[in-house]
Amino acid sequence: MVVLSLCDRTGVMVRPWADAGYECVCVDWQYPAGETIDGNITFVGADLHTWIPPYGEDYAIVFAFTDCTNLSVSGARWFKSKGLTALNQGANLFGRAKSICEAIGVPYLLENPVSTLASYYRKPDYTFNPCDYGGYLNPNGDAYTKKTCLWTGGGFLMPESKGVEPVEGSKMHLMPPGEDRANLRSVTPAGFARAVFEANNIPLSNP
Repeated sequence: MVVLSLCDRTGVMVRPWADAGYECVCVDWQYPAGETIDGNITFVGADLHTWIPPYGEDYAIVFAFTDCTNLSVSGARWFKSKGLTALNQGANLFGRAKSICEAIGVPYLLENPVSTLASYYRKPDYTFNPCDYGGYLNPNGDAYTKKTCLWTGGGFLMPESKGVEPVEGSKMHLMPPGEDRANLRSVTPAGFARAVFEANNIPLSNP
């Protein structure tokens, strides 16, 4: 079965699935054009606005991590200077990912931080902090906070929390400015990725 992850630069979300034998596809415009294969993970360099999922695949689950730069409330002070074009770009990309997730017809999640999507679309189905799932790692990890919103469907199962003390605080807000700051802030917490896998890998665990 195939796991599809959209706007996923790191592949952290699909790693537990790949290790379990699933074929995983990560799509992001920041990859080199074409396909790069690393074990069970294929990295596809493409623009999600025009990319079409391969027809006929047996998908297990779909993830989407669309760019939050023009939607996140943490950057609200810059909304006016960015203008409506930037807002439309962010919302349209989320909408494109949502359409793909719904069309495939399997469990899915769309991720974004606290953002204007709650107003322009609807409130998220779930919210979490990385520390809520740090106990899924060995040793424990992800001991920080970063409120994250999820819009889910298709039978997606939200995993049970195994929390750790957030001793690192809100470290994402303390990152210094830099060219790669947005990418570093958007890396999927490994504990959450593992938790989602354990809650949703039903197709292989119960054939």
